[in-house]
Amino acid sequence: MSRLKVAALVVAALVAVLAAPLLFPPKQEAPPPITHGMPWQIENPAPGASRVFGLRLGGTNPSSLAEARRAFPEIAKFALLSPTDKPLALEAYFESVSIGPLSGKLVLSIAATPAELEAMREKAAKTDHLETGIRKFVLSEADRQRAENMPLAGIVFIPSASLDEAIILQRFGAPAERIRQGETLEHFLYPDKGLDLVLDSKGKEVLQYVAPAEFARLRAPLVR
Repeated sequence: MSRLKVAALVVAALVAVLAAPLLFPPKQEAPPPITHGMPWQIENPAPGASRVFGLRLGGTNPSSLAEARRAFPEIAKFALLSPTDKPLALEAYFESVSIGPLSGKLVLSIAATPAELEAMREKAAKTDHLETGIRKFVLSEADRQRAENMPLAGIVFIPSASLDEAIILQRFGAPAERIRQGETLEHFLYPDKGLDLVLDSKGKEVLQYVAPAEFARLRAPLVR
């Protein structure tokens, strides 16, 4: 084979190597799955911020609803709610999620300004009146897509299994404060974790999480 033919083959091989990425572009890797810890495994990645179930609350980079959907593939119901005595609230509700060996209901509240919520209400595609007296607004598709990228403001987890005082103290440690509410409810407050754990002697326990920097909004209604 002549030198000219060898050179031509080498050039052709180099062109093929360089063109391969264009003809066969590398596959885009999917984001790694979010690993959720147990309800008592609460981290503080930054002052005033927390991470629970793999989701970040507060700080400079809070998790969005889109990230929560990655963490929990179960189907979520999504709505703008107008309680009779409270301001508008934007929430995503999971009827049942699995967290390790635990299961329960999960409610994610989404951070938005009153002006943003009011604008969403005015453009809502549908309105329902629930038996509780709460008005439920179904968002327009544009607002729904916008809400997917809004940061989470809080997380509520209602475990299917019942908790008692011994389990709470064993798993979560001693609370900074305990406040009784009525005859059946007692709040175990963990401000450094951003957690208000409500023990109900006649019903389901409720775990309310916010960024530690915003813990006052959980405690304030209990001491009026």
